[in-house]
Amino acid sequence: MNAHAKRFLLLTVLAAAVASSFSALYNRYYLGVAMDVGINIILAVSLNLINGHTGQFSLGHAGFMAVGGYLAASLTLGLGPKLPPALAPVLFAGALLAGGLLAALAGLAVGVPTLRLRGDYLAIVTLGFGEIIRVILQNMDCVGAASGLKGIPRETTLFWVFGLAAVTVYVVGCLVSSTYGRGFIAVHDDEVAAGACGINPTRYKVTAFVIGAFFAGIAGGLYAHHKQFLSPTGFDFMKSIDIVVMVILGGMGRTAGVILAAILLTLLPEFLRPFAEYRMIIYSLLIIGLMIARPQGLFGFGRARQT
Repeated sequence: MNAHAKRFLLLTVLAAAVASSFSALYNRYYLGVAMDVGINIILAVSLNLINGHTGQFSLGHAGFMAVGGYLAASLTLGLGPKLPPALAPVLFAGALLAGGLLAALAGLAVGVPTLRLRGDYLAIVTLGFGEIIRVILQNMDCVGAASGLKGIPRETTLFWVFGLAAVTVYVVGCLVSSTYGRGFIAVHDDEVAAGACGINPTRYKVTAFVIGAFFAGIAGGLYAHHKQFLSPTGFDFMKSIDIVVMVILGGMGRTAGVILAAILLTLLPEFLRPFAEYRMIIYSLLIIGLMIARPQGLFGFGRARQT
């Protein structure tokens, strides 16, 4: 696993660097869609660690994304004009890391008191957390309040998006395949049996929550510096539902399937643009049909794989 994973990570980062160097030649619309795909891959794979591998049901991923996005954007807006332009990539990298760490801290703050809950109760609490974050941002004048945060510098590139997507897949895959990571699978299969074997289910659930929130925060930073505008309404519960659908459609716990589902569900609305008036209705009906036809996940075949 490790040799193949390292090779995958290296090749993907190199390919992203090469593709990014030719960004000026690409159609801006298609380039934007490609970046949306990469950001959604990060979100879906990170949520899959929580919902798929660990067996929890979180509906607050958009909240973690918002935390990371707003902090990263605030840092680049506040410090960018004071630093030389040559340091912009360094500032951007630091802002992404800071956004991820704050989102991880938020994940810890939510996870410690709530992850003793299970199933529907956990879903309701995480949904409430996401809405609390949205309402707080909507009333914070320092980040634009309801009118949103404008003028964010465009720093996100194909290299950053797909390089970090590769890192997310690599970290989650190696973590779940490690000796420690087997605890996530044990908690997913049977919390009571895992506890009887000496595994602390709450600790593993909190760990999954924190790691998933960290990568969601990084995705939020990439999103902010790609769209150049943030609005609290862009991180409502429907955004969390979209990410959950990617995980379920791809097959819970199947990383490759989740990646393919993220690609499909990002591109599908774009293909439906010619049917503008009925686009969302058709999109919703297609998802419902896919879920009925493949309840185990569109890309889930046989026993769930952990990488």
